[in-house]
Amino acid sequence: SSKKVFQKFITKYFEKREQMILAFVLVDCRLEPQPIDLEFMQWMGESQVPFSIIFTKADKLKPNALKRNIEAYEQKMLEIWEEMPQYFITSSSKEIGKEELLEYIETINSTLNS
Repeated sequence: SSKKVFQKFITKYFEKREQMILAFVLVDCRLEPQPIDLEFMQWMGESQVPFSIIFTKADKLKPNALKRNIEAYEQKMLEIWEEMPQYFITSSSKEIGKEELLEYIETINSTLNS
C-alpha cells in the first residue's frame, strides 16, 4: 500500500537524521488506533526517536466522543508503552491546540539554545 511505502521512506529518513530533536506523529482522532500508526510509533520507540502525538481534526467530534477516542488510544498505547507519550489535541480549522503546541515547540527550542 502507499502508506507502507511512505512509512518505509520515513523510517529511512529518521535513521539518517542525526540532528533531529523530536518528531510529531499526526493521528486522526476520529479513528480507532490504526495498526500502521501503532507499529510506526513502536518502531520510533525501539529506534530511540523521540516523538509526540498530535491528534488532529478535534473539531469533527463532540467533546464526549473526543474524550472517549483519546482514552481508547491511550489504553491501546499503554498495552505496549509504560506511559502515554506527550500528546496534543488539535484542529487546524478551529485552531484548537495551536497555542499549546507552539509553546511546546518554543520550550524545546529555548532548551536547545541555552
